[in-house]
Amino acid sequence: MPFQLFDAPAREPSQFVGFSGNMLDRLSEKRSEDMVERAFAATGTRVLVMGDGRLHLKLSGGRFDPYFSPQEALSLGAGAANAVLLGFHGQTAVLAASAGIESEALPEMIKAIDYRSIYMQGLIDEAALGALAEGASLLAWHANHLFCGRCGHATEMRAGGYRRLCPHCGTEHFPRTDPVAIMLSLSGDKCLLGRSPRFKPGTYSCLAGFIEPGETIENAVRRETLEEAGIHLGRVVYHASQPWPFPYSLMIGCYGEALDEAISLDGEELEDCRWFTRAEVKQMIDDQHPEGIAIPAKGAIASHLIRHWAEYRE
Repeated sequence: MPFQLFDAPAREPSQFVGFSGNMLDRLSEKRSEDMVERAFAATGTRVLVMGDGRLHLKLSGGRFDPYFSPQEALSLGAGAANAVLLGFHGQTAVLAASAGIESEALPEMIKAIDYRSIYMQGLIDEAALGALAEGASLLAWHANHLFCGRCGHATEMRAGGYRRLCPHCGTEHFPRTDPVAIMLSLSGDKCLLGRSPRFKPGTYSCLAGFIEPGETIENAVRRETLEEAGIHLGRVVYHASQPWPFPYSLMIGCYGEALDEAISLDGEELEDCRWFTRAEVKQMIDDQHPEGIAIPAKGAIASHLIRHWAEYRE
């Protein structure tokens, strides 16, 4: 059978990671200046309320509900002035708004839970988790760009949260996404995993680093692997990506072909880096490794890269 450009699995790999299930219609070409205000006044609008890295969740029927009505959001200090439009589900607008009440002062049936715990514990469905990633990233960007980088004047939100305008010099500022290369380097039946001092005890993961200006994804994968572990890579292939709202990154997952196996730690990013056989990795996945070594939680793209390779057959 001849090679087909779009040969791919029925479900693309990026759909298996956390924060990737956003199903909203963003209407990116039809955003008006008053979209947030109109959405906040519309019947049925749903609002994600978040702040300080936490999403507010309602306890309802023994389950967590991430959505609030505009009136409920206002009671939590989250109004249109602090909101962005995420998109539409059918005819229903979905917003994200910054909370105005400290977590300690929330009503008993509302909990503020950090984003990482929400996705690791599966507290909300994939579509809501994807909307959370969009909202958290946008609100974080706005909080970090209140003033014009050209003249220093205070900026104003426009286009439902997808632009900031400086009324003093007229400069427009647009939300950014920081690209991060995350890679699993392979040599025969072994993969390279490292351990950062920030990781939970016993956890090893893929290497990763920000992609720099003027750099391809493939070269970023090679550079980061060489800088952190001293390993030279040849071929690099893209596998999957993951929105990562900490604060507004896009994780770009790749596999790299190692040209050597002599590890030389940089002494800054990693405290340890080792080659693991496929059999060892399967033990880690099953929590059966004799040294108690584990891989990241299942929703993380690092975990997906490792698990996919461990089960892969030529």
